[in-house]
Amino acid sequence: MIHFKRVNVPFENSNQFSQLFLDYVSESEKIAALYSFPPTASGYNQAANSLQYNEEIRPVLVDVIRNQYAATGISGSDKLLNQLAAVGALTVCTGHQLCLFTGPLYFIYKICTTIKVAEEQSRLLGKNIIPVYWMATEDHDFEEISAVNIFGKTLKWAIGLTPNEKVPKGAVGDIITDSLEALLAELKILLGDAVAAQQLYELIAKAYRPGRTLTQATREFVNELFLDKIIIIDGNDKKLKSFFRTQLKQEVEWQQSFQFVSDSILQIEKLGYVSQVNPRRINLFYMQNNFRERIEEKNGIYNVLNSTIFFTKEQLLLEIENSPEKFSPNVVLRPLYQQIILPNIAYIGGPGEIAYWLQYKTMFDHFKVAFPVLQPRHFAVISDKKSVERLLKFKIAVEELFGDLDELIKSFVLRNTGDSLSFAKEQESLRELFASVRSKIVTVDFTLAGAVDAELQKQLNVLENLESKVLRAAKHNQEISITQLRKLHNKFFPNDTLQERYDNFIPFYLQHGPDLISILEREFELPVEGVMVLS
Repeated sequence: MIHFKRVNVPFENSNQFSQLFLDYVSESEKIAALYSFPPTASGYNQAANSLQYNEEIRPVLVDVIRNQYAATGISGSDKLLNQLAAVGALTVCTGHQLCLFTGPLYFIYKICTTIKVAEEQSRLLGKNIIPVYWMATEDHDFEEISAVNIFGKTLKWAIGLTPNEKVPKGAVGDIITDSLEALLAELKILLGDAVAAQQLYELIAKAYRPGRTLTQATREFVNELFLDKIIIIDGNDKKLKSFFRTQLKQEVEWQQSFQFVSDSILQIEKLGYVSQVNPRRINLFYMQNNFRERIEEKNGIYNVLNSTIFFTKEQLLLEIENSPEKFSPNVVLRPLYQQIILPNIAYIGGPGEIAYWLQYKTMFDHFKVAFPVLQPRHFAVISDKKSVERLLKFKIAVEELFGDLDELIKSFVLRNTGDSLSFAKEQESLRELFASVRSKIVTVDFTLAGAVDAELQKQLNVLENLESKVLRAAKHNQEISITQLRKLHNKFFPNDTLQERYDNFIPFYLQHGPDLISILEREFELPVEGVMVLS
């Protein structure tokens, strides 16, 4: 069993997070009104004890999930589903897009965190807390989910790249995987011939085999990776959306979510933060096969954009009543829908997700829907052996890699050259000299003080220019080491972004073996207090 060495870079030292997120994790009083319960033991306890769930939904929910697994040709965890079926059982939930082969690493981290939180809260609260992954099957932005970065190479799903093909415009969950054949062949070559690589490829090829929808492929792949430890749900279901009819109709009639979220945005901006999501007057899409478009109202007529479809208010309300599955909530209403359907006490998300949830509390209060604990997911960098060796060789602390790269290189060069490159002492001596000159001159003519200050600045600029030239020469002399340092930084921040936001899990899975995910679940301790570097 692999045991990682862990180094935690505190949130505030990582230079990776917004001030709003930093204030949230530090429980700043400044934003206390934007959420109900903090991600603490007492917060979870309050959330669990105050939740009022519509128990009429529970048997339908469990039945729908079982049927979704059956339609995929796999069985879900009977243990978790039986627990969920029991009155009083609760959930903790995360959500994510149907990214190709799970997309960036943080998708794996989100689910690991969700499993970890469920285990811990089950123990602390003495209740069955079930982890749930809510698939964002209704999203229609194919470009966002169609590429994945593996071993520094970007694999791109080729739909829409030829003149005769159209990029899918409907729910991505409905896309058929037949067109992945060429990409899977490319992946097989990229993975190589090692036994672990072949096993992983077979797992992927089976899940994404021809004739599947992307929803089915994602469900099977995630289920295999996490070994039935989490329930996977697709909210795009008529029976489930029937429980959301009231809110759908109110969105059409009163458009209140726009006002409540807009008010929250004003409150957030007055506090000095940047809003994450801008609501629309109507936060709904109308959805059919290969079609998902916004609904807009003008002069009492409700138009479905980029189509010839329109409704009067009465017709639209009747359509909601008869066919709720044709209506898809956007990023504003989806959390509300999710919280109505699930007996959910916590949402596990990244900094962006938590930021947009913080805009929704007044909307939740209006609809009398429980606002969950907002639990930050785990954040991590997985370092390889060579990177650890370079850290030791260069005598660089992990936290230094989270700063500005140019400053890191400058610091490294100065550290390895001694004080000979720095003119800081000379600059200080110059300031002292000119201060003495200035004090004498102003006794004669005070108006000459400006001339002295200007001359000082000129001389300081000369020293600074000389220092830059010497530093460039030193960098040239240490070019090999600097190149290695850049490569080291790129391991942590490929494409100038944190590793987890760019790299896929596959290289690390091949490096550490099939136990990688269970190892991450073990290493991810609560509470989440920063970016964990695992080496």
